[in-house]
Amino acid sequence: MENLDLKLEKYAEVIVKVGANIQQDQKVWINCTTDSLPLVYKVTEFAYKSGASDVHIKLSDDRLSRMHAEYQSTEVYSYVPQWAIDERNDYLDDNVVFIHILSSSPNLFSGIEAKKLGVYAKNMGEAFKYYRSRIMTDANSWTIASYPSPDWARLVFPEEIDVEKAQEKLLDAILKTVRIDKEDPLKAWEEHHKTLSEKADYLNKKKFRALHYKTSGTDLTVGLPENHIWIAAGSKNLKGIDFMPNMPTEEVFTAADKYRINGYVSNKKPLSYQGNIIDNFKLTFKDGKVIDFEAEVGYDILKQLLETDEGAKSIGEVALVPHDSPISNSGLLYYQTLFDENASNHLALGAAYPTNVEGGKNMNEEELEKAHLNQSITHVDFMIGDSEMDIDGINEDGTREPVFRKGNWAF
Repeated sequence: MENLDLKLEKYAEVIVKVGANIQQDQKVWINCTTDSLPLVYKVTEFAYKSGASDVHIKLSDDRLSRMHAEYQSTEVYSYVPQWAIDERNDYLDDNVVFIHILSSSPNLFSGIEAKKLGVYAKNMGEAFKYYRSRIMTDANSWTIASYPSPDWARLVFPEEIDVEKAQEKLLDAILKTVRIDKEDPLKAWEEHHKTLSEKADYLNKKKFRALHYKTSGTDLTVGLPENHIWIAAGSKNLKGIDFMPNMPTEEVFTAADKYRINGYVSNKKPLSYQGNIIDNFKLTFKDGKVIDFEAEVGYDILKQLLETDEGAKSIGEVALVPHDSPISNSGLLYYQTLFDENASNHLALGAAYPTNVEGGKNMNEEELEKAHLNQSITHVDFMIGDSEMDIDGINEDGTREPVFRKGNWAF
């Protein structure tokens, strides 16, 4: 790719300055795979130049991860040693910022027994419950970016015989989604955040009681909690430092009232979960719980997801993304939630973000329950929006106002 080194430098700068917003003497933890090392080197250097005191690299390798999943027993594979928990918690309590660079193939664990993957996910969720609480309340800054592995690139561009060429094409597409193609990427992010914030401000003034979604395969009403808050893109950690959790991002989001979700909803894009693809699935809700489900692809994986814990059967996050958005308009299917969720309205099974209700950051589990926010050790987004989706905001008196029409903002 022409000027690859320069483009990666710009990407790394955006990740460090906009995504993580690393402060002087702050510690940094980077989760990554060996496939993403070209970007990791750049991010690490920018982190140190931005004042980081320690950049801790948590490196894994997809081929080795696949071998562990395939050959280890369920007991060994799903075991989480105490030292691993202590290591992460030690960094958490020292104002660390987490940078996750996704690179793995979305179907890395295809063919691995669903039960084994389910036990692993449950044990990981329980072991790192403190970590999740810090991330979900934005106590620590965190950001997620990506870099294409060969296997992921093959999946997105199956017609491309040359694997390196496929990687170049996917990287170029990724860089456009994070505004690296703009003359001043940092300024472009600032303007984008302002635009999304205007949508969130409008919705916060409306204080809708519920949202009603309607398109082919979907007729769903999602209640919204009292004192809910719509958030756009950026956030602040406990020290008041701005950061951008997802790169890219096109959404504004809030929490669902976990007791007031009724109807049915179908996915519009494949979901990659635990290294497997789930597709053509439908969930039926009654009083906030999934009471029936079906899936043409990945049924057993979806079943394991829903059985993770009681909260996995309800909705935590409600996110609005117009169909007329950069990722959607690219026509690419990334098979990666970080991208596909930013091309489509989506919901998340599992935990709600406490930040989506007034005073939520300081609520304990009992208080979150009283606020009707869903709690779980998992949080999995799935895409439900398309060019035909209509969404109505339902007021306290039952009257309705258009929020989306034909897949796009109605205001």
